[in-house]
Amino acid sequence: MTRVRILPVVLLATLSRPTMAIDIDALWNYGKPEVSEQRFAAAMDGATADEKLVLQTQIARTWGLRKDFANARQILAGVEPALPNASAEVQVRHWLELGRTWISATHSKEQRTPDARQTARDAYLRAFELAEQARLDYLAIDALHMMAFVDDAPDQQLAWNQKAIAHMERSDQPDAKRWEGSLRNNVGYALRLKGDYDGALAQFRLSRAAHERMGRKKSVRIADWMIARTWREQQRYTEAIALQLELERAWDADSEPDPYVFEELELLYRATGDEARAQHYAARLKAAR
Repeated sequence: MTRVRILPVVLLATLSRPTMAIDIDALWNYGKPEVSEQRFAAAMDGATADEKLVLQTQIARTWGLRKDFANARQILAGVEPALPNASAEVQVRHWLELGRTWISATHSKEQRTPDARQTARDAYLRAFELAEQARLDYLAIDALHMMAFVDDAPDQQLAWNQKAIAHMERSDQPDAKRWEGSLRNNVGYALRLKGDYDGALAQFRLSRAAHERMGRKKSVRIADWMIARTWREQQRYTEAIALQLELERAWDADSEPDPYVFEELELLYRATGDEARAQHYAARLKAAR
């Protein structure tokens, strides 16, 4: 849990800051891509030509989240002819979503072939180049953070996410600042993989604080999960169990039991020799999945 065919260069004369009237983020439900697809399709009614193209790129993304990458690429292929005269946002989102059809968090290890990585790399870096020139900082950061799925060794993940954080910190655009919670989480994850548990905890706490400032209740809980997960690595079992039990109560109260919490509690109780409690959470995990 991480709680990521090249066209000719498009003339930069077409690049400009977007004037999208449609709030793309508000239409997304990443946990239910089929619902998001319906929302994007409904938003087509009354949308401008550019807005329709952006909506199509997001519909393609919903198919990628459902692991139907061929369908996603087919939709993006339908956007391609309009790119030379489209806005910067359309162009950047096209390249981003094309990259995501080749390498992302939803791709299996077997799908991450050298050719797939190279195609994704070219698409993400093209998206970053265009976004940076058009000062679309939010999308530029998105492209940088996706590169950590292409170059996924811990040192490489760390480098790309640190570059994304630096871009975020330089930006004066409020939407770019919204990336902090996710980026700090990603840096913490890479540090944990490298065995730097104290450094990871510092980043997870920064991630938690950023999500709390934004009022993202569920993301705060995920940050807490990452903290407790790191405590398990440090064999700080008492603290980890206490925090995971707190998360169990919070998710259950929202009628959204979290299998990741049950998985951790099973491992924690097994590590502390409480086999009965470990079996209890193994059963909860099985039922939740």
